[in-house]
Amino acid sequence: MLNIPFTGSDSVTLGICLDKSRTKEILSYYGIPNAKFMITDNLYDISKINFDFPIIVKPVSEESSKGIFSSSLVKNYEELENEIKRIRTQYNQSALIEEYLPGREFTVALLGNGDETEVLPIIEIKFEDFPKDVVTLYSYEAKWILDTKENKFDVFECPAKLDNNLENQIKQIAIKTFKVLRCKDWSRIDIRLDKNGIPNIIEINPLPGIMPDPNENSSFPKAARAAGMDYNQMIQSVLYAASKRYFHL
Repeated sequence: MLNIPFTGSDSVTLGICLDKSRTKEILSYYGIPNAKFMITDNLYDISKINFDFPIIVKPVSEESSKGIFSSSLVKNYEELENEIKRIRTQYNQSALIEEYLPGREFTVALLGNGDETEVLPIIEIKFEDFPKDVVTLYSYEAKWILDTKENKFDVFECPAKLDNNLENQIKQIAIKTFKVLRCKDWSRIDIRLDKNGIPNIIEINPLPGIMPDPNENSSFPKAARAAGMDYNQMIQSVLYAASKRYFHL
């Protein structure tokens, strides 16, 4: 509003990506794979679900895994009803109900704009290294309770071990998502494989977390370090991408 140049996506893209259902509608329009879904404000809608259990239930408009717990992976209608009630009560918003994707999960950091958009080394979340009593979701518990400076929670592999075909699929779907949602300068996109091994988009983070301490599992800096950048170089790269976009350098 003040006509001050800034790094990153504009308010329209930020708003769309915060509304998970609107994001998924746009992805679906462009033929970008994402889990089957519906949103609901009441329990009567669950009779319309056209996919099988297990199901993921999450708030439609939160970030950083807020509202996603082990209980979010539901296996029957009673658990589903309980999660919808929890989200309505605790977050005062609609529940997003999604088909569970059982495959491997990755997070992809992107840097740049247009044809110069670069995919940094892909990170895989290794669910086999989770504690046995924690469900295979990168949930609030995993992100903020198990994963602390004091508690070594080394479940990330960067670069991920991928064959060329899968790596290319992940890169292509990430770049296409970045472009159709009109992200700018940088983003981090979460991807999970479905039962057929096809990459599906599960989350877009146009303002990715960038904690500078290497001892903290902040994914964008982790990918940047794997690409040979230190923290300052990463920040300067984002700034340079924005400068090129504004001033046509």
